[in-house]
Amino acid sequence: MATSFILFILSVAFCSSILITVLSYEPAPLQDFCVADATNQGTVRVNGMACKNPLFVQADDFYYSGLHVAGDTQNSYGYRISPVSVYQIPGLNTLGLSMMRIDYALWGANPPHKHPRATEILTVLEGTLQVGFITSDPQNRLITKVLQRGDVFVFPVGLVHFQRNMGHTNASAIAALSSQNPGVISITNSIFGSTPPIATEILAQAFQVDNKTVHLIKKKLMHM
Repeated sequence: MATSFILFILSVAFCSSILITVLSYEPAPLQDFCVADATNQGTVRVNGMACKNPLFVQADDFYYSGLHVAGDTQNSYGYRISPVSVYQIPGLNTLGLSMMRIDYALWGANPPHKHPRATEILTVLEGTLQVGFITSDPQNRLITKVLQRGDVFVFPVGLVHFQRNMGHTNASAIAALSSQNPGVISITNSIFGSTPPIATEILAQAFQVDNKTVHLIKKKLMHM
């Protein structure tokens, strides 16, 4: 009986050690920085990119210029994203943040989308924006507000959200995100523009429309 109990304790300890190993992580960086080395794609990467030799790091690795320039909003949605992520500033690697400028034409909209790896905090620079996000199932509540210049709004990580220019002039905003590479999933493009495509019958059933409507949406996306 004693032997069985000891074996049980050892088994629990062993499983616990595996669980701790799997779930453990460094709570803080172990070095000053880890500037992304775009020339080194073969190195094993852990939640980031390979590090440049710190002896070769320069000020430009932490620098970006251009967010004062408005993006071209002449597209079907009437908005433009100017990102500043690890791909623009290599020094952001492993630091867990990024930002972007968003420009909106009159009545332009950043359509429903989500960032799988980041919470977003948005500040209106110019204009009037209606913003909002949708809570998870089963409530699916729309949390929305109209923002003016200087107002700030937060979109929680992973939730579908949007912005729309509600004013009589162009609008712009700056957003910060809690990931060096937040990712973006456009709801419309991911559902109706996947490769290979989701079967028309599945989409028709999901949205309670006929096949013709699904084909029309797919066709429009192909020409955007």
